[in-house]
Amino acid sequence: MVLSKDKFPTLVTERLRLREASMDDRDDFHALISIPEVTRFSNWVDTPKMAQIERSLRWMIKIFPKGAGCSWIIEDRVSGQLLGAIRFNSFDRRARCGELGYELHPSAWGKGLMSEAARAVVRCGFDDFSLNRIEAWTLPGNTASDRVLEKAGFQYEGTLRQKARFKEAFHDFRMFGCLAGDRQN
Repeated sequence: MVLSKDKFPTLVTERLRLREASMDDRDDFHALISIPEVTRFSNWVDTPKMAQIERSLRWMIKIFPKGAGCSWIIEDRVSGQLLGAIRFNSFDRRARCGELGYELHPSAWGKGLMSEAARAVVRCGFDDFSLNRIEAWTLPGNTASDRVLEKAGFQYEGTLRQKARFKEAFHDFRMFGCLAGDRQN
């Protein structure tokens, strides 16, 4: 797996700029993660404290230099407004696999922006990080996120029953995967 730890891969799409996270994103990211609709189908706590956001941002900043993953802040390409975040939460170097996760502000929902960001990150994962597989999970009922993944080239692979416990409940994970060989150039 090729991963240059010295140059962060800033990604630019038609409408978005995906850049490295910084502690300057603290207030905007806290505001985003504090929106119940954003975290409803995720393992984020419902009302995060600023200390939790700071800890998460520090982790997001450190995973790329460590070669453990890569995290981007999604911003509007014109205004620079923070719209969300997307990341490879982890890399399994031996399997050349990455796990995708993301959040997007409700004002940006329904415009194809997260699919646009996900396609850019998937391309980076295969082309720059030499991944063979990228996977993601959604919770049952999160049909919008299912559509994002499908538009980015993922296929639904099945449900892992009660895969995780968070927010005081067990949750099924709807698993999606995308392989380097699945891509159509």
